Amino acid sequence: MLRAAEISSARLFFEKRYDIINSVMKNYILSIDQGTTSSRAVIFDKDAHVRAIAQQEFKQIYPKAGWVEHSAQDIMGSVMAVVAEAVVRADITAEDIAAIGITNQRETTLVWDKKTGKPVCNAIVWQCRRTAKYCEKLKAVHGEFIYAKTGLIPDAYFSATKLKWILDNIDGARARAEKGELLFGTVDTFIMWHLTKGAVFATDYTNAARTMLFNIHNLKWDEELLNLFKIPARMLPKVQASGSEFGFTDKSVFGSPVKICSAVGDQQAALFGHLCTNEGDLKNTYGTGCFLLMNTGDKPVKSENGLVTTLGASLSDRPPYVLEGSVFVGGAVVQWLRDGLKIIENADDSETLAESVDDNGGIYIVPAFTGLGAPFWDGEARGTITGITRGTTKGHIVRAALESIAYQVSDLAEAMKRDAGIEINRLAVDGGASKNNFLLQFQADILNCQTVRPQTVETTALGAAFLAGLTAGIWKDLGEIRATVRTGKIFTPDMSEERRRTLLQGWAKSLRQTQTR
Repeated sequence: MLRAAEISSARLFFEKRYDIINSVMKNYILSIDQGTTSSRAVIFDKDAHVRAIAQQEFKQIYPKAGWVEHSAQDIMGSVMAVVAEAVVRADITAEDIAAIGITNQRETTLVWDKKTGKPVCNAIVWQCRRTAKYCEKLKAVHGEFIYAKTGLIPDAYFSATKLKWILDNIDGARARAEKGELLFGTVDTFIMWHLTKGAVFATDYTNAARTMLFNIHNLKWDEELLNLFKIPARMLPKVQASGSEFGFTDKSVFGSPVKICSAVGDQQAALFGHLCTNEGDLKNTYGTGCFLLMNTGDKPVKSENGLVTTLGASLSDRPPYVLEGSVFVGGAVVQWLRDGLKIIENADDSETLAESVDDNGGIYIVPAFTGLGAPFWDGEARGTITGITRGTTKGHIVRAALESIAYQVSDLAEAMKRDAGIEINRLAVDGGASKNNFLLQFQADILNCQTVRPQTVETTALGAAFLAGLTAGIWKDLGEIRATVRTGKIFTPDMSEERRRTLLQGWAKSLRQTQTR
C-alpha cells in the first residue's frame, strides 16, 4: 500500500512546482513503465521526443529457490519517486501533462484489501516457479482446454495459478475473497487503483490475456476457467482497450487530476511503440527476459511449436492477435554476471569483455535459472555452462552469456516462422540489452536478418505514450505518429552459413544437456 507520507510528499512537491512554473498547453505525455527490476517514468513531448526520464531499481525478494516476489510498497514508492524526478527534469508540472500511459510487467500477481489497498502478501512475480509442479499436472489434464480458450500453455509463468496459490495459502484469503473483500490485479491495475484512490479498478486486454483466466476469443473473463481455479469473479477488474480513458488520478496524489489514457502490458506496448501494427510485423524486447512478438492481425495463429497466442494493443474493442515466445532469462544473465559472479562492474562492461576475445572459446551458457520458456517449456531445467577448459577466461564467459540471449531469440524466431509460415527478414528490437552492439550484431548474424534498433530505445514507454496520446488527441492518427519516428541503427548479417550452422549445433547440444525431458 502506498504510504500516506508518500502521497502527501508527492502532492506537496507538485503543488510547489505549480507556484514556480507558468502553466503551458498540455503537450506532454507521462509514461509510467513499471518493470521487473525497476520503475521508470518517461515524459514525451508532442513530437515523441524524450523530454525527461527517471529510473529507480527496487528489491528482488527470493524466499525460496525458484520463488520471486516484490513488495507492493516498493512498487508504488518507486513509481511515485520516478514520476516526481522526471517532472523536475522536464521542468514542467502535472498540469502540463495531457495524459498518463501505464505499461507494466505482466502476469505478476497482487491481491489487496478492497477498502484499505493493503496487499495480503508480496506480489508474486511472473518469474516465480512455486506453482510449476501443479502446472505440469494441469497441463496433462486440461492443457488443450486452457489453450483453446486463452491461447496459453499452462505454466507457472501466468497469473491464474499464482492467484490460486494466494487464495489457498494466505490465511483467510479465500474466505475474504468470496465475501468480496479482496481484489486481484496485475501491476497496471494496482497502480491505477492507488493513483485514483480506488476509483478505477480496471485493466486492458493485453494484461487480462496473460492471466490464463481470460477468453481471447469472446474477450471476457471465462466462467469455466474461474471455476477450474476456484477464483471468485468479483475479484476481477473491468477490461477495456489499451488506449482508452480509464479515469483521473485523485487530486490528492499530484495536487491536480491527470487523465489516465492507456494501460498496456510491456511487451505489447513495445510492439505498438515500434508501430508494428500490420500483420507479420515482428519485434523482440531484451529485458529481464526476452519477448518475441508477431502481429498476426485479426486471426489467432494456433502454435504447433510451443508458442502462445495472445492479444495486442489497440484503441478499439477488437484488439489484434499476437503470436508470442518468451525467454525467462534474457538481460537477467548480464545482471548475473554483475551481481552473482561479479566479473563485471556494470552492464556496459559486458560488450567490452565479449569483444576482447575472438570467439566463445567453445563455451555455451544456457541460462535456465528458473527453467526454460518457449518453445521448450521445461520448468525443471536449470542453467548449465559447457565447454570449459583451462584456457577459458572471463571474456569467454561473458561472450557466451551474451550469445545465449541471441540463441534463445533464434529458437523463438524459428518456431514462429514454422507457425506463421513466413520468412523473417527484419527484427525490430528494444530493451536495456539492445544498447549492446555486440549482442545485436550477433543476433543479426545468428538469425541471418536485419536487426533494427530505433533511435528512441524507450520503446515500451513510447508505446504506452502513443496509445495515451492518440486517446487524448495529442496525435490524430498513426500516420501523424509515423511521420515523427526516426530510424536508428541497422545491424546487417555478416557471418558465413558454415559458421552459423556450427554455432547453432553447439547451442543445440548444450540445450539437450540442460533439458529434463
